[in-house]
Amino acid sequence: MNKKLRPFLATFLVLLGAAAILWLMGRPLTYKGGLIQLWGPVGPKQSQMLLDWYSASHIVHGFLFYAILHVAAKRWKPGQKLLAATLVEAAWEIVENSPVIINRYREATIALGYRGDTVVNSVSDIVMMIAGFLLAARVPVWASVMIVLVLELIPLAIIRDNLTLNVWMLLAPNDAIRTWQAGA
Repeated sequence: MNKKLRPFLATFLVLLGAAAILWLMGRPLTYKGGLIQLWGPVGPKQSQMLLDWYSASHIVHGFLFYAILHVAAKRWKPGQKLLAATLVEAAWEIVENSPVIINRYREATIALGYRGDTVVNSVSDIVMMIAGFLLAARVPVWASVMIVLVLELIPLAIIRDNLTLNVWMLLAPNDAIRTWQAGA
């Protein structure tokens, strides 16, 4: 096999491995009755379908991972950087869908009925990160900054949540933010 393709094959295997681990953890493969739709709106189908409002945050992960690895791992080849980013994203998907983090989301954020992701949604989240990473590798820095701002501001305006608030509320819950997010 071509040496240049090995990291990309490894990236694909990480994606499959994450899906297998999530399934073995008891995560449902799909939404009730095998339903798979393109979009999971806010509510019971949130984080259950291929895409949802939080897909944007996973694209932002790709931009952030690219920026960090571009600075911290300058000598690494692009495929190695993508593999490292995919390992981190896959690890997050596994941790995010553990009972501890699911309960943390329920306690600290506006995701009161959050049940975790389906395997289909988690795989899609990892693919969204890969898409963001690959896009970040191809556009100028100013475009990356603009894309990240748009991907943060649109969900903020529409569902009162985004990656920034999600991390903030997980690490340091704030009643004023929770109240604003609830629309009060």
